[in-house]
Amino acid sequence: MVTKRIKPIIKEAPQSNFFYLNHSLENLFAPPGIEILLSKQAYQKYSWVRQYFSKEPQEGYFIWVKKQPLLPLTTCIGISQNKISQHLGNLLVVEPNLEVYSNVTCNAFELDLCASHEAQGKIILKRGASLVYEHLHYWGKGDYVEPNYEFYLAQGARLVYKYQVLNPPKTLKIKTKAELAQEAQAELKTVVKGHHSNINIDEEMILKGTKAQGSLFLRLAAEAQTFIEGLSHLRAEAESKGHLDCRGLILDSTSTIQLVPALINKDKKALLTHEASIGRVNEEELNYLRARGFSLEEAVNLIVNGFLQVT
Repeated sequence: MVTKRIKPIIKEAPQSNFFYLNHSLENLFAPPGIEILLSKQAYQKYSWVRQYFSKEPQEGYFIWVKKQPLLPLTTCIGISQNKISQHLGNLLVVEPNLEVYSNVTCNAFELDLCASHEAQGKIILKRGASLVYEHLHYWGKGDYVEPNYEFYLAQGARLVYKYQVLNPPKTLKIKTKAELAQEAQAELKTVVKGHHSNINIDEEMILKGTKAQGSLFLRLAAEAQTFIEGLSHLRAEAESKGHLDCRGLILDSTSTIQLVPALINKDKKALLTHEASIGRVNEEELNYLRARGFSLEEAVNLIVNGFLQVT
């Protein structure tokens, strides 16, 4: 059998600010005002870094943004060997009032490696800092993937985080947590389409400060004996506003999506809202596209791709 290679994501990996392949650093480029190290090096160099790790990390990256970057930060984590197991500890720190765009890709270079990728990440946004974080995953049919990311927003910080799986692994366990201080704002968006996959999503947003605002968005599609469980918790501990939007799309009779949205309000001046739905492909939309010459597969793909778009 000819191995299908994955090219769209990895072709620019060597030009990344941080390119880590299997268990080795392949490329590192730190622009002026930004410090980039292996997490293990940062742990040994800075005592303040150690508070963000339960133990000394052996793999992963440390990025410290001290001055306004001129270009987006790009990070690529890749696997190219059979049955590799990565255990990454990542830390991104953005100093006050800086605006950062970060593009992170994690992927297997081939579809049949049966690899394991586990990542523990912490992102620290100091007062007034702003971060747009695009996180793309592309995996093989036998891979095990477990990303666990925590975001801590100081007063007035702003975050837009989008996690999207372009090709699903066999097993995917996602855990995301965000804590917002006074006047902080955050949008967390998770987009996943499962195919012969077992997917568990556990996300939590805590509005700790007054006038904090946050939103959680889930867009899930399931086909080919996929099971997806999505747990979403939105918690207000001060006068704040939050919204939870969970939507699933079932594409065949062999798959299951289970959504459990939870709103927890501890302040009488806080306002929390939610929307949740699980449905199927709209027959009217399908017939409309078929009437205009699209095949059944093309029409379904167009509808699903539109559903998975979160602006």
